[in-house]
Amino acid sequence: MTTWHLDPRLADDSAPVIELPLCEVRLMDDANHPWLILVPRVPEAVEIIDLDPAQRTRLSAEIDLASRVLKTLFRPDKLNVAALGNQVPQLHVHVIARFHNDIAWPRPVWGAANARPYAPEELVQRVNALRAAFGARPG
Repeated sequence: MTTWHLDPRLADDSAPVIELPLCEVRLMDDANHPWLILVPRVPEAVEIIDLDPAQRTRLSAEIDLASRVLKTLFRPDKLNVAALGNQVPQLHVHVIARFHNDIAWPRPVWGAANARPYAPEELVQRVNALRAAFGARPG
């Protein structure tokens, strides 16, 4: 049996927030946008159709939860939810809070501007706020 591991590119570009029943939730290291990545812990999953029916249902519920967390914390004008995987084939879902005045609006965030990494203390604060919103203990 193959074991699950996080793609190194996702690990390098994001910080861990919380583990949900199916997904590892990570914060994209781009302070231009409040941006979560949900990575189902299913070995060799590339597409949503690689998940069994129960996992697909669980993924939908976890996307819903992540979307509500971003909406509550940041009050965005719009939420973008996408599973692209063109550069990183491991199945992962982006949930991005968007604002009419953000750097990319109304275009997609990809390629609109260079990523702006969080300052270390800002990253800790953002992750702790997200963990609290998900109902986890900070730290």
